[in-house]
Amino acid sequence: MAGVCGAAFGSMLAGLAMPLVLQRLVDGPVAERDSAALPWCIGGFTLLGLVEAVLLGARRLLVVRPATRLETQMRADVSAHIQRLPLSFHSRWQSGQLLSRTVSDVTEIGRFVAFSAVYLMVNVAALAVGLVVLAWLGPVLALIVFLAYAPMVGATTVFEQRFRAVARSAKEVSGDLSTTVEESVLGVRVLKVFGRGPETVRRFTGQARRLRGLELRKLSYTAALWWIITALPDLAIVAVIGYGGYGVATGALTLGTLMAAVTVTTYLRWPADSLGWLTTDASKAAAAADRYWQVRDEPVTVGEPERPQPLPSPLHGEIRLEDVHYAHPGGRAAALRGVGLTIRAGTMVALVGATGSGKSTLLSLLSRLDDPTSGRITLDGVDLRELALADLRSVVCCAFDDPVLFSGTVRANVTLGLPEADGGSEDGDAAVWEALRTVRADGFVSALPERLSTVIGEEGLGLSGGQRQRLALARAILPGPKVLVLDNALSALDVRTEREVEAALGGVLSRVTTVVTAHRPGTLRLADQVVFLAGGRVAATGTHEELMAREPEYRRLVAPSLPTVAGPVGRDTEDPGYADDTDEVADIAEDGMAGRGRTR
Repeated sequence: MAGVCGAAFGSMLAGLAMPLVLQRLVDGPVAERDSAALPWCIGGFTLLGLVEAVLLGARRLLVVRPATRLETQMRADVSAHIQRLPLSFHSRWQSGQLLSRTVSDVTEIGRFVAFSAVYLMVNVAALAVGLVVLAWLGPVLALIVFLAYAPMVGATTVFEQRFRAVARSAKEVSGDLSTTVEESVLGVRVLKVFGRGPETVRRFTGQARRLRGLELRKLSYTAALWWIITALPDLAIVAVIGYGGYGVATGALTLGTLMAAVTVTTYLRWPADSLGWLTTDASKAAAAADRYWQVRDEPVTVGEPERPQPLPSPLHGEIRLEDVHYAHPGGRAAALRGVGLTIRAGTMVALVGATGSGKSTLLSLLSRLDDPTSGRITLDGVDLRELALADLRSVVCCAFDDPVLFSGTVRANVTLGLPEADGGSEDGDAAVWEALRTVRADGFVSALPERLSTVIGEEGLGLSGGQRQRLALARAILPGPKVLVLDNALSALDVRTEREVEAALGGVLSRVTTVVTAHRPGTLRLADQVVFLAGGRVAATGTHEELMAREPEYRRLVAPSLPTVAGPVGRDTEDPGYADDTDEVADIAEDGMAGRGRTR
């Protein structure tokens, strides 16, 4: 970049030296009719032109690599930083705003560094050096140009401040517009079934009109600034010609001096004219930089320890929560309040609680998607914050109720936590098929056109909710974790399929520590321990049967009152099979209360 600035300054000096050669040419060989000296002046003029052209070319060649490297590095830095930020950050930020800062804002900054920043410095220097040259030619000439250009500085400052505020607002609205487009595309099914497409279009149109208004305000400021910086240099040229012509007529100035002064003033026209859009670019880049650093300055609260502890060997998978508190940023009520819990290695613990009791928050802490506000969580006695994130997440795998799938093949989605198995090798595919069989997903994957190589599209919209959820569950068990976290990971399955998957998972669950959130009695009976959460605290622990017997709130939550079920004619309600059917009806009714609307 130093070379870029040097080349730009050198080309500017060569350009300003050419009028001085012109003065010598007119006042010397031309005025004295000395043809012998004429080639030297023409040669000097040509040499300066070549130097200016070479240095301009060098500036362009030199600026490409550092400017594009800076833009690439900034984009990579903010992308990596976004990935390191905790979930609490992403709950506050719209994805469209992050997209705008990662793509368009960085592009704006890169363009400014590559071109505008250099010329802003060089052109200001050109104006200063040009005034010095004019002062050497004639002090009055320099004063005329200075008085014409001085108002440009004030106007540029005023309009730059106004433009910068409007440019930032336009960037914000552009980010909102991106969010609206993204949400309307990802949520197209919901918008269609609820008939909200026209409303979304109206919201998008309103944002687009607001953006148009801001862009027009930007153009109005730019137009006013351009009028000033175009008119004043023209007045300067007229004044120089008028004063210089009078000076030549009276003998106070030579013709060569007048021609050199007019040439210098004309040369300064480009630096003066460019100040308008260069300062506009500077304002855009400043607004983009503000928005970029707004994200980059967000603290990484879930970071790598300075001296990571190794994973315990052998790793058993015992988890302890010691007086764990967690409060969401922004002053909202605490989600967890003094949770103390021991999850023995190799056991299955079910978390039960009403909406907002802190279940999902607690699960997110187990893989350090967030860290506790106070207290600590240990894995085999080692604080999770003392483990390297890669080590922790290699042994703690999660599946969520919202199964996120990515554009790509079935194989790529299932092997997300085990990239080395994504090569399509025979051994790797065998492990993938085994994971799919465990979650009862091998049947529908085998029916896909290209089986594991089938591209399932963005968000897996070509699959049913249950199919997406089973792929996400296969992704969680494929790496062979020691701790498996399931946040309503079977909520999209019907009762029968859920029980089939649970039965098939039996071999996996017997080897790992499993923490699940569930409300179905059939699932809760499988748990070695049920933890009942209320208001962010552990209200009770025990087996499902124990809590049903002694905790009325737990009973009302997992086994709501049902209408009397009349058995078939001639069937004895004491028959053992009848109790199973009734329990299944209770499961279905509870599932319906959860708003998922499944039927058998």
